[in-house]
Amino acid sequence: MPAGEGERIKLSTANGHRTNGAQKLNRVVIRFAGDSGDGMQLTGDRFTSEAAAFGNDLATLPNFPAEIRAPAGTLPGVSSFQLHFADYDILTPGDRPDVLVAMNPAALKANLGDLPHGGILIVNTDEFSKRNLSKVGYDSNPLEGDDLDRYQVHQVAMATLTQGALEGTGLGKKDAERCKNMFALGLLSWMYHRPTEGTERFLREKFAKKPQIAEANVLAFRAGWNYGETTESFAVTYEVAPAKLPEGTYRQITGNTALAYGIVAAGQRSELPVFLGTYPITPASDVLHELAKHKNFGVTTFQAEDEIAGVGAALGASFGGALGVTTTSGPGLALKSETIGLAVALELPLLVCDIQRGGPSTGLPTKTEQADLLQALHGRNGESPVPVIAPCSPADCFDAALDAARIALTYRTPVLLLSDGAIANGSEPWLVPDVEQLPDLRVQFATEPNAPDGSGEFWPYVRDPETLAREWAVPGTPGLEHRVGGLEKAEGKGNISYDPDNHDKMVRIRQAKVDGVQVPDVTVDDPSGEARVLVLGWGSSYGPIGAACRRVRAQGMSIAQAHLRHLNPMPGNLGDVLRSYDKVIVPEMNLGQLAMLLRARYLVDVQSYTKVAGLPFRAEELQNVLTDVVQGVSA
Repeated sequence: MPAGEGERIKLSTANGHRTNGAQKLNRVVIRFAGDSGDGMQLTGDRFTSEAAAFGNDLATLPNFPAEIRAPAGTLPGVSSFQLHFADYDILTPGDRPDVLVAMNPAALKANLGDLPHGGILIVNTDEFSKRNLSKVGYDSNPLEGDDLDRYQVHQVAMATLTQGALEGTGLGKKDAERCKNMFALGLLSWMYHRPTEGTERFLREKFAKKPQIAEANVLAFRAGWNYGETTESFAVTYEVAPAKLPEGTYRQITGNTALAYGIVAAGQRSELPVFLGTYPITPASDVLHELAKHKNFGVTTFQAEDEIAGVGAALGASFGGALGVTTTSGPGLALKSETIGLAVALELPLLVCDIQRGGPSTGLPTKTEQADLLQALHGRNGESPVPVIAPCSPADCFDAALDAARIALTYRTPVLLLSDGAIANGSEPWLVPDVEQLPDLRVQFATEPNAPDGSGEFWPYVRDPETLAREWAVPGTPGLEHRVGGLEKAEGKGNISYDPDNHDKMVRIRQAKVDGVQVPDVTVDDPSGEARVLVLGWGSSYGPIGAACRRVRAQGMSIAQAHLRHLNPMPGNLGDVLRSYDKVIVPEMNLGQLAMLLRARYLVDVQSYTKVAGLPFRAEELQNVLTDVVQGVSA
């Protein structure tokens, strides 16, 4: 069994063996950090792509400021990209980096506290000027004292070396210096035996319209590689073998891309046109960007003037017989709430994707949180229930989108899908599915009058006896003229009705329809079968919880784990599962929203563990919490 995820892999022969001068490791966490204009996201993404192509399992955590160009050289302006890659299945981007690449003093100060003793620190010395040091509160240069003696420090004049490598290209000093991130990428690629052809091809394609810039970046990348090869500073290289993953075709994918692909697949499997009505908002905008590329699959994207117009257009598309989709984040979901309530009254399919971020209000646009659960469940006026589902990882966004579309189309209801910033921007390998194995989502539109009184009319609220879904008639179908709207309708006929008994009946039917949505039972991972403590999570907490449970079990203790994709309705067996354990722990990136719901619904003394720091849980912190609980129960 591989080492538990998150356990420190010391960079010494005690944890590996040398082969041809390279040290074998089973996992590595690398963090690139610099100014928001230093290209750290691109650098990390390229290293990730090569790790994916090599066959490693991987997980990433991009972390960047909300400002397009944050103040240069300051702590708020630091952008970082963390990558965890391994030769076995991993669940998180890692707690702490084994290798930190710091491009300036701000990046060093913001990230050094996460680097464990003995970790590798690669520093771009060219940026450690007196002015840059003073910006972040350094009284003296930390590279010149003994403050960093506890780390393996490599001081590299990246800007100078990059400029030297590009002397013959004709680029100015400033433009040449911008290529230093590719120098860093080349150096790290040499250290970890990553292939180079893919990155060079990517750079030439990315800057195809600026061939001079393309070649400059390629030269900088090669210079970094050659520096590692020739300098005596780096005596050891490292190798991480490919992971043994299930057989199939894989590609690296982010959560937002997987979500977009899932929406495209839903359109294909339902044989319906897809209409995305949306307004750009971080971190959901990439779904719009990706879907806009797929017009050949019957996808129409509409960037509206605001959030309300976006969801209104999507609902109008559903009324017209399309699969209507809208994407947003927390503030936008608040603006869309009235139209989502209208969709509940109209009883039309609508897919609402909320990529959660830190709040309230504008909050933390580029940071992650799970605090929109209560808004998704109850953030509309009146009794307006909607199904709510949440993917657990970037790749799972594909399946969650298909599941959300299944529910929306089968039950004629809006469905809320709750992703979050960590899932949306993070990436991992995705096993490309067999299209023929994807669910059949085709729907039957009404084609004939259906009035039970034999009048030859079409009644829009005649329902399927099993799903309680009303019939869906495309406007313009001869003989199927009907009215729907936000005013309460008479059951069956659809005429406006203010009758108290009818309203009571319609409210209860809409609730019963959502309550009756078919969702699978929750499954419990309890290898020993003897656990007395259950950890229950939802959304992106899946990875840190799973990694923490591996660590607890590696200590010889028993612990059970379960995870919820369906948050409304919840799995039918959930109450029995909760009541079968002495203690239930629910970690959430909010102040305990799911825990509160579980306590109210199932009358179980759920213990909440919360975090609202804009960053995901660390496996180490959850391990400590769970260890204390397990030991307390066993005492």
